[in-house]
Amino acid sequence: MAQEIAGMIKADLAALNNAAADLANQAGAIAPAAQFGAGGHAAGQSGGFAQAMSNAVAGVNAADQAASTKMADVDAGRSDDLVGAMLASQEASLSFSMLMQVRNKVMGAVDDLIKLPL
Repeated sequence: MAQEIAGMIKADLAALNNAAADLANQAGAIAPAAQFGAGGHAAGQSGGFAQAMSNAVAGVNAADQAASTKMADVDAGRSDDLVGAMLASQEASLSFSMLMQVRNKVMGAVDDLIKLPL
């Protein structure tokens, strides 16, 4: 029984690592290309889960700031790209929702680990 639970936890953690890697890739798409070295990783990145989550949060934050800037430009009359501003806003919203889902999965996995008998 304990082996089955451990296997399920490992599978969940592998799925979370894959989701975090996807988020890190999305964050990398937003970040300037000059920050990346060989292998597609950011300079100085250790490749760990914590770093991937940090990159994902930074990417979501950058997307939100870009969307806010586009919306402010449309509101002030400096731009007439309402469709682009709305798309950027929706993209930022979906990125945040996905990041929250990954966070919830990680917290659920941690709770499962804590509840395991010793």
